Amino acid sequence: GNMDETPMTFDLPGNRTVHAKGEKTVLMKTTGHEKTHFTVVLSCMADGTKLKPLIIFKRKTLPKDAKFPPGVIVRAQQKGWMDEDGVQFWLKNMWNCRPGSLLRKRSLLIWDMFSAHLKDTVKSAIVKESTDMCVIPGGLTSMLQPLDVCLNKPFKDRVRQMWSDWICSDAVKTTKNGLPQRPDITLVSRWVKDAWDSIPTTMIQKSFRKCGISNALD
Repeated sequence: GNMDETPMTFDLPGNRTVHAKGEKTVLMKTTGHEKTHFTVVLSCMADGTKLKPLIIFKRKTLPKDAKFPPGVIVRAQQKGWMDEDGVQFWLKNMWNCRPGSLLRKRSLLIWDMFSAHLKDTVKSAIVKESTDMCVIPGGLTSMLQPLDVCLNKPFKDRVRQMWSDWICSDAVKTTKNGLPQRPDITLVSRWVKDAWDSIPTTMIQKSFRKCGISNALD
């Protein structure tokens, strides 16, 4: 399996526009939250299985009345980042709940050198679950990590398309000043779920093979 944290923002404008040639200023419609970030944790298996995405919003608590879509797990963290507690949470609720985990067969978990991955408490928790940890050396994730090499970009492209459709629709609410409100966290969660669901199984399988990761010992 492979797990990776990827930063995202509430506004995802594209880097290309169509406008009259010679114009000095091109206005783009956004909610002004291009730098308001949250973290999405994606994880998948070499056979193409996708684990539930984990979304970490920059908040102290989650709204009690929020109705998040099934198939995605949402957490609040003051900085909106993954930390040691978040990694422990992911191990308990995603990795330890993956298909076949109850058989306790020896497994391989591949991730990068992010400091929270390397804590002693995390290593101890992984050993208890019959899992070997493979840490990708710094600077090599763009060659050896399936999510970085093949999956994060198409995932973000899908979320960006959903954001673009939304910002151009009548569903956008406005503030008292008439400015567009940023998308609600429940809506963002649905975009993340739908985008991850749309990634083909074959793409995930190919991503592992492209990085030279396989259970085939021959």
